[in-house]
Amino acid sequence: MGRGNHKPRGGSLQFWPRKRTKRIYPRIRSWVKQDALKLLGFAGYKVGMTQAIIIDNIPNSLTKGMQVSYPITVIECPPLKPFSLRLYKNTPYGLKLVTEIFTPKFDKELSRKLSLPKKNKEKQVIESADEIRLVVYTQPKLINLKKRPELFEVALGGTIKEGIEYWKKILNSEIKLKDVIKDGQFIDVHSVTKGKGFQGPIKRFGLSLKGHKSEKKKRSAGNLGPWHPAKVKFTVPQHGQMGYHTRTEYNKLVLFVGENPEKINPKPGFNHYGFVKSDYLLVKGSVPGPTKRLIRLTEPVRQIKSLHPLEIKYIAK
Repeated sequence: MGRGNHKPRGGSLQFWPRKRTKRIYPRIRSWVKQDALKLLGFAGYKVGMTQAIIIDNIPNSLTKGMQVSYPITVIECPPLKPFSLRLYKNTPYGLKLVTEIFTPKFDKELSRKLSLPKKNKEKQVIESADEIRLVVYTQPKLINLKKRPELFEVALGGTIKEGIEYWKKILNSEIKLKDVIKDGQFIDVHSVTKGKGFQGPIKRFGLSLKGHKSEKKKRSAGNLGPWHPAKVKFTVPQHGQMGYHTRTEYNKLVLFVGENPEKINPKPGFNHYGFVKSDYLLVKGSVPGPTKRLIRLTEPVRQIKSLHPLEIKYIAK
């Protein structure tokens, strides 16, 4: 008998430890550097999945010029609002916050998230800053999802002076999806996966059930490793937390950025979500996380050659 069906365990060892995430939406620690002035990220709420028929225009593709069916994920992205501008300085111990400049007005729903600052104490230390970040918050109230917004940092491309001018321009306005993400570009998707709770090694790592004459447990690994060294290695598949992990998927293709929800809304609405009411984008393939969870979208850190915007012929409703 060959070893073609031999599969002792599954699960990548790159994801370790498999523990619950600290927060329901991820913190991004690495941003791509761009010379052009641009907001390097956005966020939206996962609506669900459907499929679309698209004309394949990829060079050297076997189906070039033909209609191809792709699974797509719909993400609703209501406009973001600026909260503050943070200026950082490089130190031997990492980035250190130099100053933070707040907007003069906040939405009242933001008080559900944190204690709002009363006075804006602006320090004149802009010249000593090395990096600039923009703190923004979401508006789930616009889509009747909930009242409490999410608050997070987004990096800015360009120089410090350009970033400050951009901050003054959007101080009392909203940041829309079409100003950040375009059709046909690649993005990195950051999200928290579905939580599945405490699971055994059969479900968690895909082990096979042991035979009927095996000793003791049936839904466990055959053994926990060698006698010496006298410890159990972390590579041994065992029970534990499954799901509710922070995960990143690189280079997801944006098929379409839309402003008219009628093009994608089915008559009864999306399952477990309802109707899309704001700006949205269609991403090729799947996105980690359940329905209604916040998905963070960023410029790709592993940039590959960009494709031309694909022509969508039909979207299933």
